[in-house]
Amino acid sequence: MTQQRLIVFTRYPEPGKTKTRLIPTLGALGAATLQQQMTEYVLSQAKALQGIHPISIEVRFVGGEQQLMQNWLGEHLQYVAQGTGDLGCRMATALAEAFQNKIELVAIIGSDCPQLQAELIYQAFQLLNHDRDLVLGPALDGGYYLIGLRRLIPELFTGIDWGTERVLQQTVNIAKTLNLEIAYLPTLADVDRPEDLHIWQNIITKP
Repeated sequence: MTQQRLIVFTRYPEPGKTKTRLIPTLGALGAATLQQQMTEYVLSQAKALQGIHPISIEVRFVGGEQQLMQNWLGEHLQYVAQGTGDLGCRMATALAEAFQNKIELVAIIGSDCPQLQAELIYQAFQLLNHDRDLVLGPALDGGYYLIGLRRLIPELFTGIDWGTERVLQQTVNIAKTLNLEIAYLPTLADVDRPEDLHIWQNIITKP
């Protein structure tokens, strides 16, 4: 059976150190609470997928430490500190370690996109399983909420202006120069700014 892993990038919800762009609207504690709730929601989708599709789940975290993460999210998940370097470096490291451990298909997601449901994550793995080299979930802000690979392609994580609206297009440009077979998921919105908060409200009030 193909070994498949979903890696969730998140941050320990310490007030004042997470969702900082939302602190003016929600306050430090409110922003941290949102980070906590969205991470838990994304992991609930990952676990729902795990119930019907054989994936392992790994949480790569910033802030806090191993015991705090276990106290928060439980002892049944794998926890690894993201380490140093920019986002690209940290994602490349996570992917490299997964492939070194004989994982064959890997997808990375963040905790900022509550519209990402189990079905879409499943679709990403199906696309990888059908020989797509790269799967991207475009975000409305010009980044991506998911990246999936069958092997480490380090070029995809260097020379990218992380945190800007150019991330997705720069990644696609690099992929095309490498003649990679790209597949796209639907475009979704991240929750990063006050004007995005209605997206989360729509999720938690959905019947």
